[in-house]
Amino acid sequence: MTSMIGRAHDSRVRPGQVRDAVIAVLAQSRQSNLSLKEIEYGVRAIVGNTVASSSIRSSLNLHERDLITRVGRGQYALTARMRSVDQPAFEYKDVQLFQDDCLAWLARQPTNSVHAVVTDPPYGASEYSAKEQAKLRNGTGGLWRIPPTLDGVRRSPVPRFTTLTDSDLHSIQEFFMEWSRAILRVLVPGANVVVAANPLVSHVVSMALSDGGLERRGEIIRLVQTLRGGDRPKGAHEEFPDVSVMPRSQWEPWLLYRKPLSGSVAENLRTWGTGGFRRISAERPFGDVIKGPPTRSRERSIAPHPSLKPQAFLRQVVHAALPLGTGVVLDPFAGSGSTLAAAQAVGYRSIGVERDPDYVGVAREAIPALSKLRVTVSED
Repeated sequence: MTSMIGRAHDSRVRPGQVRDAVIAVLAQSRQSNLSLKEIEYGVRAIVGNTVASSSIRSSLNLHERDLITRVGRGQYALTARMRSVDQPAFEYKDVQLFQDDCLAWLARQPTNSVHAVVTDPPYGASEYSAKEQAKLRNGTGGLWRIPPTLDGVRRSPVPRFTTLTDSDLHSIQEFFMEWSRAILRVLVPGANVVVAANPLVSHVVSMALSDGGLERRGEIIRLVQTLRGGDRPKGAHEEFPDVSVMPRSQWEPWLLYRKPLSGSVAENLRTWGTGGFRRISAERPFGDVIKGPPTRSRERSIAPHPSLKPQAFLRQVVHAALPLGTGVVLDPFAGSGSTLAAAQAVGYRSIGVERDPDYVGVAREAIPALSKLRVTVSED
């Protein structure tokens, strides 16, 4: 069987055909760069399923630097496209949004240029890939669980964290270790890094951030009552009416890290303007437990994103992230731009990076609208 496949491959693929297919896939993509898996998928759609992965990788390596640029680990782009990649896709007042892969974008940034990171990244290895996002948008689910309506309330899609394998968890750990090393170079000393997580994967992400060189500073707990969890065993609701498979979700961890200080906190504040948290008032420090409701329908209608966080919560976190109120806040997984809108609302400069062109399109409209919303912040 192996030899038959080999002969079919040799007879069907002409010299240069794989190269031309690779260039066509990169040129036709709405994204500035693609992963190796995405390129392989596209090439096979053009040439046929018999083309070997080794042929595609060889074509990428052979034409690297003249036609194709390797912009990050397993990420490639057309060299011609790279000339304009550092131009923002969207600007609004003190906000800049770039359409790019975050690792590729970070690799091109100067050292000591970002003063804080507040971000809600993809928790898994592939739920935000083009393939899975297409399934989410057409309602078929894929890696996304699309819950039914409950008591007239439409429940938000959530990634299937319970189905993650050991290999998936290892991929998550590897990615966030690479990401933390990339972000470490760009941050100024003492810069805060606030990363949204999930109770099922937060331990993996946390270890990766520590291994990448960031300094753990605790967690911010978002207290929020949601409709996630609390379900009875699937297919056995009546048999086990008093059993929930998992507790009803009532909190969300946001991992808190920073780049190591240069000297004491006072010295770091004088030199870099970082190294602590901005107080809510002279009498009230920023706390690590923030109460609040789920994201309201008004905000979801403005910024339809499956992981949208409310402005009432984000504005508190973003405000605290810059202790002296000056500097640049970065969201390298910007989504529909809610963190950038929060930064604009509290008067900070911000930069976002988002790979998905559809979410960039949403952000163009959502950032101005969200930043202008009047929100009530809990005093508890």
